[in-house]
Amino acid sequence: MSAPHGNQAALLCVPFAGAGPSFFHPWRELAAGRWRVTSVELPGRERRILQTPYRNVVEAAKNSVDDIVADLGEGTPTVLFGHSLGAVLAYELAHLLSMRGIPVERLVVSGSPGPWTQRERRASGLPDEEFLARVEEFAGFRHEALDHPEMRELILPTLQADCEMHENYLPSTDAPLSVPICSLRGSCDGLVSAEEAQQWQAATTGAFSYAEFEGDHMYLVDLGREVLDVIEAESAHG
Repeated sequence: MSAPHGNQAALLCVPFAGAGPSFFHPWRELAAGRWRVTSVELPGRERRILQTPYRNVVEAAKNSVDDIVADLGEGTPTVLFGHSLGAVLAYELAHLLSMRGIPVERLVVSGSPGPWTQRERRASGLPDEEFLARVEEFAGFRHEALDHPEMRELILPTLQADCEMHENYLPSTDAPLSVPICSLRGSCDGLVSAEEAQQWQAATTGAFSYAEFEGDHMYLVDLGREVLDVIEAESAHG
């Protein structure tokens, strides 16, 4: 099967906890001509809001891979980008896509310790109010939808499921990837230290690079263009 979008490379974005594909829609314009920007659509948000969210990263990756391959088109060179929860989900997908005829050119992880590092501070299992306060503290960021009771009722179960699957994540394999990994971090990220962000070097037998941006854990909210520029520069290095 030939790629439906010609051979233009794709940038496959994997959302962080509570987020959906729309977070990355502005990146389409910012990436114009460089990649076709597409996103993983997980249940429990946006167009799939009524579907039950996953609580396990490995299961989420395995059950999403068919749709992703169909969207990308076999043989389409692909860069994977994931932030926080999205980073470990992208790592699992990188293993799976490589076996499914999708050439993964690079894995770009953001705001995440290496995949074998367990999260020490947890939000899972807390009562709703405490849970939201903890997540807000973790992320340094509050989603305004959480201030609207009806929206909150829709979003909260997915956010709780996302946090649970992130905090309980164990990699499906100890085998490192062969694709290059680039790890990104906000310079003031209180959740992930520079040392932890550089643990990703052990997750690949290929090249590894590391870059920091001004900002905290959610630096990428305001720095989409800068993130894409770094990914492009990395890709130019081969």
